[in-house]
Amino acid sequence: MNTSILTKLSREITRITAIRKLSISNTRKCVAGRKSSSDDTHYDIVIAGGGMVGFAMANAIGQSSRMSNHSILMLEGAPNKSWSLPEEYSNRVCALSQHTQKLFSRLGVWDEIMSMRAHPVRRMQVWEACSEAMIALQHNDMNEEVAHLVENDVIVHALKQRLPPHVKVEYGSKIASYELPTESKERVSISLEEGKTITTDFLIGADGAKSKVRDALGTKYLTWEYDQIGIVATVELSEPCENTVAWQRFLPTGPVALLPLSDTKSSLVWSTTKTKAKDLLDSSEDDFIDELNRALWDENELNQSVENLHGRWMDMLEAVFPGGTGDSRQLPPSIKAIVPNSRAGFPLGLGHALHYVGPRVALIGDAAHRVHPLAGQGVNLGFGDVACLTQTLEEAVLEGGDIGDELHLFKYESERQKKNLALMASVDGLYRLYTTKLTPIVLLRSLGLSAVNAFTPLKKSIISFAEA
Repeated sequence: MNTSILTKLSREITRITAIRKLSISNTRKCVAGRKSSSDDTHYDIVIAGGGMVGFAMANAIGQSSRMSNHSILMLEGAPNKSWSLPEEYSNRVCALSQHTQKLFSRLGVWDEIMSMRAHPVRRMQVWEACSEAMIALQHNDMNEEVAHLVENDVIVHALKQRLPPHVKVEYGSKIASYELPTESKERVSISLEEGKTITTDFLIGADGAKSKVRDALGTKYLTWEYDQIGIVATVELSEPCENTVAWQRFLPTGPVALLPLSDTKSSLVWSTTKTKAKDLLDSSEDDFIDELNRALWDENELNQSVENLHGRWMDMLEAVFPGGTGDSRQLPPSIKAIVPNSRAGFPLGLGHALHYVGPRVALIGDAAHRVHPLAGQGVNLGFGDVACLTQTLEEAVLEGGDIGDELHLFKYESERQKKNLALMASVDGLYRLYTTKLTPIVLLRSLGLSAVNAFTPLKKSIISFAEA
């Protein structure tokens, strides 16, 4: 598999979408909705799956003035457990982009998050192990945040606190099956394992990478697993500092990243081979810390031939951009300890649904797309889906249309796939570009990275793209 597959997928999406639009335009007809039996419970909108993206979706449409007369149900498989902010940080965190922060501010969630626990990221420094090439991304004088690090549980709790009263949540719901509309039926039918049947005019699948809603939709799902495991942990810095930099170093085995949580702690996201990951997860805490510090500091992978040519390239860049060959290099912190029981591992892969929508159904978040965590954008893509789908539904209501009509939902699918596919292709390309030690490729990527770091307008575009 390579990035060209994503290009082919994009073309196939465009072709099939055009066919679907033409078919719907020519054959669309009014159909009488299937009448619910006396045992059925009907809702205008059902959201399948909770989590961060599902609860954000429930808030977005629940708080919308244009959607205020719609009944909304969320089916959440997890139980409703009481929660309070723990003393120790969770190892499951997100780097929330400015776009996500704006969405949360509109929903009245951001202040709740900030009152609990969030940490600013004002600079991102990315460098590689095979050369001295690096890039630093920040706003002018580091006076504005690039992102905020927030624990997943904090986000979910804040979203739950803001749910409007008319949004109903059924916790512990186990789905037996979905029956999506055919030509003779208008409503979606949802069968629960307890024997209950629910009908809805519009189903939103927020049920994760193994989505049952996506399976019921029947859309093709392009997916492959990387030969990598993502290791997460909470680590303690050797000494306190103004910890607002997100560090990421590309190793031939995968990137290692430190994300700031406080002046004394950071969140670790280390992508490496399955064999290496097993050794790291099985190792003692002292051995793990030693390996981590080597991953951040060791120069054994440095390609001296590349470094010699890279030094000349930097001299040329200095001649073209006097005094502007990029921000100065900062040294990453060293790690002294790992928070007990915070180490965990999960497989890494890529996935993308050929279509996000169908008659009376739409996919959001991981149900629609899954991406490598090296760019830290996975959940932000899901929140982008939330904002876009909400706007699409509001426009349908404003125009007096049917919220489950595919012609309206195509707008959501088209807009989000343009954004999501572009980012997924970029991330997949970076992963493949940096997981090799071949000298010609190491040289080209090193020269390119340093050139981008020297060209401020391009760096600003990268930051804007990441924040969108």
